[in-house]
Amino acid sequence: MAIHIASRMDKMAPSGIRKVNEKALAMERAGRHVIHFEIGRPDFDTPEYIKKAAKERLDAGDVFYTSNFGTMELRQAIADKLRRENNIDCKPTEILVTAGLSEAVFAVLASLLDAGDEILVPDPVWMNYINVPRLLGAVPVTYELKEENEYQMDLAEIESKITDRTRAIVIVTPNNPTGGVLSERTLNGLAEIAIRHDLAVISDEVYERLIYVGEKHISIASLPGMKERTFTMNGMSKAYSMTGWRIGYVAASEEFIPVLNKFHQHNTTCAVSFAQAASAVALNEEGDEVKEMVKEYTRRRDYAVKAINEIPGLSCLKPKGAFYIFINCKKLGMKSADLAAYLLENAEIALVPGDVFGPGGEGYLRMSFANSYENIVEGCRRLREAVENLKK
Repeated sequence: MAIHIASRMDKMAPSGIRKVNEKALAMERAGRHVIHFEIGRPDFDTPEYIKKAAKERLDAGDVFYTSNFGTMELRQAIADKLRRENNIDCKPTEILVTAGLSEAVFAVLASLLDAGDEILVPDPVWMNYINVPRLLGAVPVTYELKEENEYQMDLAEIESKITDRTRAIVIVTPNNPTGGVLSERTLNGLAEIAIRHDLAVISDEVYERLIYVGEKHISIASLPGMKERTFTMNGMSKAYSMTGWRIGYVAASEEFIPVLNKFHQHNTTCAVSFAQAASAVALNEEGDEVKEMVKEYTRRRDYAVKAINEIPGLSCLKPKGAFYIFINCKKLGMKSADLAAYLLENAEIALVPGDVFGPGGEGYLRMSFANSYENIVEGCRRLREAVENLKK
């Protein structure tokens, strides 16, 4: 039988990150020792108090559907968190709990964009922000994040790309893959543009707790006139090492939450009941676990940045947030994909070619330092040796 495949699927590229990961896993099954720098997954276990809360709710029989919007317990905890940490005056009725941040992205974009609409998206960026608009028949229009500008957006470029079809602007701060953090000056300038052109802002802040000493995360919804036009998206995955629990959320104006919920109802019905319960406990009872993770990430980051910058032909900025280093490899004269393939096969280190994140990522490799300090030391040693062998 010749099964028809919808033409819209041609608009959605498979994950380049997972392509590297699948190759690395196949190598491991063949007995090779690969060091994984490709996956954006914390290597820490979920804190014990969160797991304990989930087990207690399971034992209590909390195994059924919740409200489509999410439990009031979790929505209240999220609203309290946004007021306490993000300076966003938010009510539980302005929160939708989703099955991870990925679903939140899909729900927001599907609810905002008609076919032919335009949305401004960073380049480089996590590719969901390119693929989902294309799947919807909308047009992602990219703006550049340049290393020489410390990955701040160029506000003049943003202004020049707005048309009568532009509906929204996407920002990801801290950024995946660059590790950049948008400054207060940049965010204030963007807010002025969004208000003047009456545009929505989609703000992906899932890495906001992974911010390093001397840097500051600012939620754009906290700026004057921005709450009513901002979709603040976040989740439990990165800060609490809960990637498999699949709890994300959107904070938006109260009248828009039921619109988002229409998509959510038909897509997943609700997020997992006992994972929601544990997430509320995480937000309400957090101790020093996140601070300790950030302290260890800082140690790993500082070692890797120094080691990479000592390798002839490679360089990088010190990331201000998240757990990624965007390695500039342009001086080696190879395409990012070719270099990543060479390093995986010959040095057994898995890095993601920068062009996976858009044309602006060509000439870079993304390294996740969400791996043990010992593996980072060994991985950097292998990287140096492999690059030196390239020049022989």
